[in-house]
Amino acid sequence: MRWITSRFDVDLSTPQVMGIVNVTPDSFSDGGRHATTASALRYCEQLLKDGAHMLDIGGESTRPGSPAVGLEEELARVLPVVQAAASLGVPVSVDTYKPEVMRAVLDAGADVINDIWALRQGNALAVVASHPRCGVCLMHMHRDPQTMQVAPMEGDVVTQVVGFLSQRTSALTDGGVDVQRIVLDPGIGFGKTVAQNFSLLAHQLPLLSLGYPLLAGWSRKSSLGHVTGRAEPTERIAASVAAALLAVDRGARVVRVHDVRQTVDALKVWQASLAI
Repeated sequence: MRWITSRFDVDLSTPQVMGIVNVTPDSFSDGGRHATTASALRYCEQLLKDGAHMLDIGGESTRPGSPAVGLEEELARVLPVVQAAASLGVPVSVDTYKPEVMRAVLDAGADVINDIWALRQGNALAVVASHPRCGVCLMHMHRDPQTMQVAPMEGDVVTQVVGFLSQRTSALTDGGVDVQRIVLDPGIGFGKTVAQNFSLLAHQLPLLSLGYPLLAGWSRKSSLGHVTGRAEPTERIAASVAAALLAVDRGARVVRVHDVRQTVDALKVWQASLAI
């Protein structure tokens, strides 16, 4: 199994660790720490030293209730970081839903578009389709970041997420996007209850049955705080690593994490156990 991205064919036979780089002042976990280009690039370099296989750069917080960021502001935040990170020798993903940002970062050297809206905004699908090799991650989200946790999903979350992602992958392949460019994300924490989030972790097989690699984004999420009693996101590192490891053991091929070094070490132990 591989993931075709703009400059890289990513071998997914080994689980890939995607390091999160938030160039925002208001991220729920590390807002403001990497808000300048220089500090963000230093952080990218540190994540690679810690063992990250790829980077995910975001210029707009999508935590529950977060305000939308204007186009020019998002471009000003992410473009310089993408241009610099593209020289680091690993795939660079950009977390955005705006077609204009997608076009700009792909032209600047980005390899993957990671879209919480699954390319449902404007001509986002057309932008991705027009770049014949860029990778794309399609995520499920209920409602929008401003309202998703005000009225979370109801009913069988696994069936609904599988149905949504099936529809979105069909839209992409009908639009000419090669299946090997697509990875799926069930959207942990995006409009779902704690129980629903853990249901998606417990029942990954139906998601895998769609035939696409799965990305798991559990890092420091509030559901982990709920079950552990850890109120602060930075106190959820152990829980985040446990969730990432469980997701990989149940078939996920990419984990999107804040705590790269700890996750990489845990996966090394997991891989060693398979070699016996």
